[in-house]
Amino acid sequence: MAADNNFILDLTLALGCSAVGGYIANRLKQPILLGYLATGLLIGPFGFGLLSDAEQIRALAELGVAFLLFALGVEFSLAELKRMRKIVVQGSLWQIGLTIALVSSITVAVGWAATLTQGIFLGLVLSLSSTAVVLKTLSERGETNTVHGQVMLAILIAQDLALGLMLAVLPALDPENPLGVTLGLALLKITLFLIGALALGRWVVPRLIQAVAATESNELFLLAIVGLCLSIAWITSRLGLSIEMGAFVAGLMISEIDYADHALGKVVPIRDTFASLFFASIGMLINPELVLQNLGPILGFVTLVMVGKAMIILPVVLQFKFSLKTAVLTAVGLNQIGEFSFVLSLVGYDMDLIDERRYALLLGTTAVTLVLTPFGIQQGPNLSQRLARLPWIQRYLKRTEDPALLSVPQGIKDHVIVAGYGRVGQVIVNILVSQGYPVLVIENSEAAVQRLRSHGIPFVFGDADAEQILEKTHLETAKALAIALPDPTSTRLLLQQALARAPHLDIIARSHTSQEIDLLTQMGAREVVQPEFEAALELGAHLLNTLGDPPQTIRAVIKSIRRDRYRSIRDR
Repeated sequence: MAADNNFILDLTLALGCSAVGGYIANRLKQPILLGYLATGLLIGPFGFGLLSDAEQIRALAELGVAFLLFALGVEFSLAELKRMRKIVVQGSLWQIGLTIALVSSITVAVGWAATLTQGIFLGLVLSLSSTAVVLKTLSERGETNTVHGQVMLAILIAQDLALGLMLAVLPALDPENPLGVTLGLALLKITLFLIGALALGRWVVPRLIQAVAATESNELFLLAIVGLCLSIAWITSRLGLSIEMGAFVAGLMISEIDYADHALGKVVPIRDTFASLFFASIGMLINPELVLQNLGPILGFVTLVMVGKAMIILPVVLQFKFSLKTAVLTAVGLNQIGEFSFVLSLVGYDMDLIDERRYALLLGTTAVTLVLTPFGIQQGPNLSQRLARLPWIQRYLKRTEDPALLSVPQGIKDHVIVAGYGRVGQVIVNILVSQGYPVLVIENSEAAVQRLRSHGIPFVFGDADAEQILEKTHLETAKALAIALPDPTSTRLLLQQALARAPHLDIIARSHTSQEIDLLTQMGAREVVQPEFEAALELGAHLLNTLGDPPQTIRAVIKSIRRDRYRSIRDR
């Protein structure tokens, strides 16, 4: 009973301190997960040692990873995965393969790895990036649905799938184990699991969830969703694969049914609660004394890893015809060592592939790269802007420019430029085209460009906030610019650059948060629209009409709210 009480106390302490740490990080305008990491460091065994059993907390924190990947699977549908299949398969293979080749060569050459086997193992460890940290950072910044966010997640998903294969083939690095047999068994396990998962996802899971939903019991629905996630994760762990792979596949099963959004809404609070424990558990692994004693080697290794991985990922993403900005953001977003590298490192340590000192240095390096990741993603847009101004980068972009990704009518003028062809942008374009107005769309999604091409709508492929892209839009002769980008940073950069080129241009912008409304207006946007507020205004107008208010009164109320930039409804 005393042990149970100690565990409850540890859990309460970890969650409570994580809330405090997250709050402080938020008030300091830093990513919340940095607060969680700092909390783990302070309360963990290398900090004040406030927990009586940190291992139990770390075990419970694995649920956070499982629910993170499950929620990602629900949001990242099979259709989306199919659309990104090239970067998922070919891109991730290039990234992982090049990382292993370079790391093994360098570490053997400088003597950091005694044998080629150890070098290959270190390459496996460093090839993985952090799904949890990147996903959390993108979610906080509202960038999961941006092109760079989707590319990052596509590569991360492939890495998580590869983790299961890595764990399965790791024994093959032992000379006593035949490589062919070990690799064959690993591939057989993965194949059988995926076949079984596809069968369950098509014939069993939809009927099961539908039957549970028919009971109209929220408790049963939540239990069914959680049970499905954890049971599939358990199956993959028993097969020697990763629980993360199982949780993600479970999410994909749910993503294709009608109750996906309802399931996601139920799981998100659980995901966020356990995710805070996970990030705190990473902080518990950081040994400040070890970091200080080996500060030089760790900083050198951190620099080598983050710069090296970025230099590998950048050309890989560019190879798939993504823009420079997308490639740069992906490179600085995935240049850390993943939290699942801890798992590989521990297995390698048990197999004597690395000694105790190297294992400790890997842990310290991994922890530092995870802490630096949110800052890298935050500075990514500025870095891409600076790189785009370099003459040799501009020459490279012009040399590799694909004429098929440019469709601008000769001498176009008096046109409306629409930046972004997502859900909002498509509606704007459809309205303008139906009324016969000339339109030019800026879009950096290959799938969206294919739709534009099939509809015969003029477009420019690339990042709307890039100078070389704006040059092709004939901004000076345009009538108006509608900014419907999913990325707040890109929205601000485009607004600034567009006004610098055409100060009198009529610009309407989409706001992502209520705080952005005033900022974009002050920057020069003629009109700023907040989609959630506009939906609320339409609902309110309908209700006023139902209650008997005359149409002119309703129009006056709505017009007044819009003229005041929603202040009367957002300040309450």
